[in-house]
Amino acid sequence: MRSSFQHSLPSALARQLARGLPLGVSADAPRQDVAERLGQWLNVAEAIELHAAQAAVTAAGAAASRRPPRVEPGALHASLRAELDRVRSVLTRSITTRPAHQPDPNDLDTEFAFFHQRLGDQQRRMELGVDALREHVRQQLAQSTPAMAQLAALDAVMDQLFGGREQRLLSQLPAFLKARFAALRLEAARLDTPDDLRWLHAFATEFEQTLLAELDLRLQPVTGLIEALAHEH
Repeated sequence: MRSSFQHSLPSALARQLARGLPLGVSADAPRQDVAERLGQWLNVAEAIELHAAQAAVTAAGAAASRRPPRVEPGALHASLRAELDRVRSVLTRSITTRPAHQPDPNDLDTEFAFFHQRLGDQQRRMELGVDALREHVRQQLAQSTPAMAQLAALDAVMDQLFGGREQRLLSQLPAFLKARFAALRLEAARLDTPDDLRWLHAFATEFEQTLLAELDLRLQPVTGLIEALAHEH
């Protein structure tokens, strides 16, 4: 499960998760053509839905061509880029701000529950913040040039088709992190240093790095939309 999960995610998160893979398991997924990899994620009904969406994408471009852009593309790009940076900064600060918590060396069995709750809280914050930003960016692009309006319409379709799959993949993170927690603890016990909590501090660092990689993954679509806008001016 771990290797297939890791191969399903983009590089930053995949590299972070690869640290917990057994020795001998490669962190590099086989390179495939983009269309081939996309095809593996689509069933027949979804492929038909994606094909049918071409009409909506074309219509969005036609509607935008009948009106001038609400905001000049250069100014819009700067505004949306600043909003992206703000959201990234807020969520990064939330991830890296450690709650006041002192581990009990005599009750380490409950420690992962603390991390599990923190993971759920941070994932909910990311989902709410990034989804709101992505929708805002799409709305702004829809009022921009015809090409950007088409891109916004296409992104809405792709989000609908693949958003659920992304969430299902990310829902496997708790199990992966729990296995990593257990492995580090076992290694400390094997070295006869179970009372030395350096392994727990190392896990806390890996935990935050994994969340930061997840944030990067979640922000990739909206980052792509904004960067596409940069080429319109």
